[in-house]
Amino acid sequence: MIQQPKGKFVKVRCKCKNEQVIFDKAASSVKCLVCGEVLAESKGGKAKIIARQLEELK
Repeated sequence: MIQQPKGKFVKVRCKCKNEQVIFDKAASSVKCLVCGEVLAESKGGKAKIIARQLEELK
């Protein structure tokens, strides 16, 4: 039996219209690669996603 990871990858869109894939259990804050705005903040477990969530990837 293979264990599945508990975290998921999420596609988000920044205010500058850049789409980026981030991990929903990020250990540090995640910034937009284009404008540098914070997309997600680490909260000691599941990250608080600030940007608009588009879809969950499998």
